[in-house]
Amino acid sequence: MRAPLRPFSRRALLTGTLGSTALLTTGGGLATGSLATGGSLALGGLAIGGLAGCGTRGAQQTEAGCVSEDLSGTEKTLAFSNWPQYLDVDERDESRRPTLDEFVSRSGIEVRYTEDINDNNEFFGKVRNQLAACQSTDRDIIVLSDWMAARMIRLGWVQKLDPAKIPNVRANLLPSLRDRTYDAESRIAIPWQCGLAGLAYNGNVTTEVRTVDELLTRPDLKGRVTALSEMRDTMGLLLGANGHDPANFTPAQFDDALAKLKRAVDSGQIRRFTGNDYAPELAKGDIAACIGWSGDVIQLAGEDARVRFVAPDSGVLLYSDDMLVPNRATHRGNAEALIDYYYEPAVAAKLAAYVNYICPVQGAQAEMEKIDPELAANPLIFPDEALLAKSTMFMALDEKQEREYESKFQQVIGA
Repeated sequence: MRAPLRPFSRRALLTGTLGSTALLTTGGGLATGSLATGGSLALGGLAIGGLAGCGTRGAQQTEAGCVSEDLSGTEKTLAFSNWPQYLDVDERDESRRPTLDEFVSRSGIEVRYTEDINDNNEFFGKVRNQLAACQSTDRDIIVLSDWMAARMIRLGWVQKLDPAKIPNVRANLLPSLRDRTYDAESRIAIPWQCGLAGLAYNGNVTTEVRTVDELLTRPDLKGRVTALSEMRDTMGLLLGANGHDPANFTPAQFDDALAKLKRAVDSGQIRRFTGNDYAPELAKGDIAACIGWSGDVIQLAGEDARVRFVAPDSGVLLYSDDMLVPNRATHRGNAEALIDYYYEPAVAAKLAAYVNYICPVQGAQAEMEKIDPELAANPLIFPDEALLAKSTMFMALDEKQEREYESKFQQVIGA
């Protein structure tokens, strides 16, 4: 199964060269971050930053001060908000979502599923007033990227889950995704999927692009390149290309990488900065190469194997998108049932076969072999140790740092 291109996507970083058949070229990469000291989420040797973003002054809540009532015992309903095209769909009948339909049939819990999360900051702005005031958002599960999940947890806007109600999570969550600094007990933010950010190119219109410097300076690519408007992805790649560690950099090093980006903008090398909308342009060859996300490129490669994902030797970034139960959600028990269901390896494999992102569930790869052996062997869905050993994370930012770095980045990209 191949998912249709999703109009919005998440973010991440890695090393090596990967295509639709998982071609991997290894080389000198960045050292991996330490989970204990780096404040990160690690997958194998790969770390994901639990980034604390900008807060909302005066909006802090506590468990005792903002009590949530669970009505799951009498109300068999659940409101689930997710990103577009981040759940399997029956390609013969797009009104059907096979894994979700099976959950409804098995549990008797009716699910109102909404694809209304298009951007982390946009969604934060949509719900911040309610959560700051300890009011309901009319949602029982939301899916947000790791750095935004960390912010929500820091603000006290998320309910803790009952470990006894999510035994599959306890049994099957990848060990390297446990003990994250913002959720040490794995009972607040449960990974839905993970992903990578690196380079991509269309081999029908250009030769292989292996490094960030090639992307930003090669004359034949001038005006045919896009980069991501997500600061952490684009700047993480540039920091690595400059020999700096995206997991631990100084303001001067950030400025050094930003200057490289500005030169590429001013010279006309970069056509524009994008969200997910680079994907159809890359598929058609309207752009030759870009900074992009792994899941999108896997989907494109399913149609054209000459569209390739590249994890440069200087390093890439990984992220997770986490399931959260916000304060005042009234169906926590029903949410726990759904979260636990998606940690059954067979269910996780069906989901990963459709969305093509990194699966966080142990045992899913063996189940995937029964569905699609090619996908089961693809390290962009089930990363191997060689790939994981060359990965890094973006440094955790405090509120002041995030504001300053985002402002500088936005000025360069013209946002």
